[in-house]
Amino acid sequence: MSLVRTTSALLVSGLLLATAAWSQGASQTALEQSARGGDGAADQQITALQSQLTQAFLNSDTAFLEKYLADDFVAVYAAGKMVTKAQVIENFKTGATKYDSIEEHESKIRLYGNTAVVNTLFSVKATTNGKPYSGDVRNIRVWVNQHDNWKLVAFQNTTVAPPSP
Repeated sequence: MSLVRTTSALLVSGLLLATAAWSQGASQTALEQSARGGDGAADQQITALQSQLTQAFLNSDTAFLEKYLADDFVAVYAAGKMVTKAQVIENFKTGATKYDSIEEHESKIRLYGNTAVVNTLFSVKATTNGKPYSGDVRNIRVWVNQHDNWKLVAFQNTTVAPPSP
């Protein structure tokens, strides 16, 4: 009789542990979906923010940059120069940075919980510190969802070399 009770107790304990593990896994999935906005909502939000960021660059919209660049935002440009949120905004305010056109050719969004990593290929025409630039650039943008608000925390830009003749 004690063998039957022991076996029954072990079986019930095993079922309870399996149920607890399954429900914890389900909770984590729900939490991950919530952080991502669920059902592709995060993808849509990032796509919209990417488009709005392009328009902000074209229009020197520093209010957008104030709102969506994280306070500790950092950008690294093709030549290796690193700049902060304040420097980016100041460059737009003073006209040191001016975009004439930005045309997106490729974009891939990858989501990792509350973080989105976006790889893009753009053709740009711009003037930086009085020097014109025209060509293709690849960049990586890292967005983080903080308290239900997406913030751009990092940006890295690389010039694409023109094809060899």
